Amino acid sequence: MIDFKIEKKLHGTQGVMNLNIDLQIKEGEFVALSGKSGSGKTTLLRILAGLEKADATIKVGKKIWQDTKINLAVQKREIGFVFQDYALFENMSVEKNLLFVNNDKDLAKHLLKMTDLYELKSRYPNTLSGGQKQRVSICRALMKRPKILLLDEPLSALDTSMRTKLQNEIISLHKEFKTTTIMVSHDPSEIYKMASRVIVLEDAKIINDGLCKDVLLKTQGSQKFSFEGELLELKKVDVIYIAIVAIGQQLVEVVVSQNEIKGLEIGQKVRLSTKAFNPIIST
Repeated sequence: MIDFKIEKKLHGTQGVMNLNIDLQIKEGEFVALSGKSGSGKTTLLRILAGLEKADATIKVGKKIWQDTKINLAVQKREIGFVFQDYALFENMSVEKNLLFVNNDKDLAKHLLKMTDLYELKSRYPNTLSGGQKQRVSICRALMKRPKILLLDEPLSALDTSMRTKLQNEIISLHKEFKTTTIMVSHDPSEIYKMASRVIVLEDAKIINDGLCKDVLLKTQGSQKFSFEGELLELKKVDVIYIAIVAIGQQLVEVVVSQNEIKGLEIGQKVRLSTKAFNPIIST
């Protein structure tokens, strides 16, 4: 079990916030942190890793990482951290980036083969694509066989197909290494696919914590489908009105009534829902 209690004052867009977190996470669990930008998600990861100071009690299994008397250095915490910006050593090959962390050639070979990188082991980071760099970053984080793997929006800069591929690879690595994984993500579909539990932060406090299906699949009344998006355009076509809504990376056209238009403004966050829907799934 991983127990942590954290308190820290944060300076957000709305002024000073008090990060106040009291959590227990089971070993081997895959937890997603969600919430608006500036709600404290990345700060929480950095405190766990020992990269940022806070009033905290952190206990991993029977070992205390931090309390009023103990504060383990980053290097002594069994943490693997994957940043958004890869943070690779540009003057080292792919293989040497991994061996720098732990000189275990068999483990490096295993990880590189699992992520289809073995043929690129002698290449340098500046010759790799974004997806390849992120895979190297994930492999490097696992070279220490960490107790906890921290992922700070690791796939946010990648295109849809590469995100899907890396999601599958992260899930496979998580299961094989039995690592407790904590991932920051704003993508509900990504969270639902990868995590077993989601914790939602708002203004540096937990406002929801539960199974993904319970937190993410809530709809009102008898609605069958419900999606949040941004209203991009309203236009009149003949006698009807059309709203263009961005949902994730998809654009959706919706017919709206004249009464509905009165309460809509371009740039608004809107929710699309329907009560009668007979979906067709095709490949």
